[in-house]
Amino acid sequence: MFLRNCWYVAARDSELDDRRLVARRILGEPMLFFRTADGTIAAFQDRCPHRLAPLSAGRRIGDRIRCGYHGIEFAADGRCVHIPGQDTVPASAGVRTFPALLRHGCAWVWPGDPTKADPALIPDVPWPRLAGWATAEGYTHVAADYRLLTDNLLDLSHETYLHDATIGNQAEQTIADYPVTVGERPGQVIEARRVMAGIDAPPFFAMILGTDGRIDRWQAAIWAPPCVNLTDTKAAPAGATDAQPYVGRVLHLLTPETAASTHYFWSLSRNYRTSDDELTELLRGSLRQTFDEDKYMLELQQREVAATGLAIPGLAVKLDVAAVRARRILDGLIRRERDGAAPAIGPAVLVD
Repeated sequence: MFLRNCWYVAARDSELDDRRLVARRILGEPMLFFRTADGTIAAFQDRCPHRLAPLSAGRRIGDRIRCGYHGIEFAADGRCVHIPGQDTVPASAGVRTFPALLRHGCAWVWPGDPTKADPALIPDVPWPRLAGWATAEGYTHVAADYRLLTDNLLDLSHETYLHDATIGNQAEQTIADYPVTVGERPGQVIEARRVMAGIDAPPFFAMILGTDGRIDRWQAAIWAPPCVNLTDTKAAPAGATDAQPYVGRVLHLLTPETAASTHYFWSLSRNYRTSDDELTELLRGSLRQTFDEDKYMLELQQREVAATGLAIPGLAVKLDVAAVRARRILDGLIRRERDGAAPAIGPAVLVD
């Protein structure tokens, strides 16, 4: 169920300094990350080859990791460089490492074949660190299959019902009633786009635009394999053709932890009131509330899947088209990888 020959977000760059160790399970694999003295990212299998103790339970000594059980030390490239009580170090004593690098404010890791790790395949998602944008970001752990999160993010009609206190319209203006256009961009990217003209401003947009009146809202849900999602949103007072529209780009960088849990790195970058730090914090809180609502529903789904073995969707409806297309693409990529084919993911074009 995992595509391995691709890049996943392991951590925010702010989590990594020249002292801290960051331990995360990714695709079922325990991994350890730290920034070396020269600023590069070291990524280890978080397991000492001696007694299988987590290296994250040890100590950092400069750019070395010392196992907290028996003091065996490993260099940043995974080589074992010291074993207490003996002068020689077996050549086989090293720790597996993974290609890792920093880009767009995140540390990315390649869990698959290291000879196929191409930095050009990292999705182009620059807005959190791009001049002229203000960003609120956070992290949510979700005890659910990462594919359920992608399903959720590609069908935004649920906003009316699950997020009525933040980004959703009222039931009489349900998002589902506005036609959605589903297409494909270069890099096997799926896009589901809606235009909602003259709608009542949901609480989130009322806060952003400073109006309780009607607004025009444009919304696109975009997915790039295996699990990068973008909600691209524009909004303006209804009919205000001369007004600068609010543009918000919500990145949902999903990294599978296990088959039933996901690391959810999220951020909202906006072009509107970019110097308003108070607004940034208000938006961070609003996003956290919104994604906690998603977490609640997704974890309920995951429990039912685990208890029954039933597939989702059990009942297919018209609004599932984008999610179904994304799952078919992902399944095909995973099959190709299992058959030994070269990585089939190209550079993803999320927006023009």
